[in-house]
Amino acid sequence: MKLKLHRASDRPTKVAPAENFTGTVMQDPVLVGEAPSRMRATNVHFTPGARTAWHQHPVGQTLLAVSGIGRVQIEGEPVQELRPGDTAIIPPNTRHWHGAAPDRLFTHLAMSETGEDGSGTAWFEHVSDTDYGKKPA
Repeated sequence: MKLKLHRASDRPTKVAPAENFTGTVMQDPVLVGEAPSRMRATNVHFTPGARTAWHQHPVGQTLLAVSGIGRVQIEGEPVQELRPGDTAIIPPNTRHWHGAAPDRLFTHLAMSETGEDGSGTAWFEHVSDTDYGKKPA
């Protein structure tokens, strides 16, 4: 087996789709696993107030806060603040959202795996301003 090197210049930054995000969100792909790996990793950059819609992952998701101040919430639980170095581990098939604080930029490394059947992220409705505006625990 040989080392594979993927140059950053070969992976352009993408604008996140408006149907799954509120606000301006940019995505820098890090890894799209090739079988047998099912891992996906993306650096996601949120402008202040930007966030994902409600969604879930078949094998869960891990978020590593890289810079700025962010927020994450599992449905039915309090909003939590994320700061650089924090790691949030979201269980499989659990509705949640994450994004930037209202007044701060935020970047995290989002890591997840596709399901054994190849299924990926299931997207739902946008997070309401009321839900987003709740003060972190």
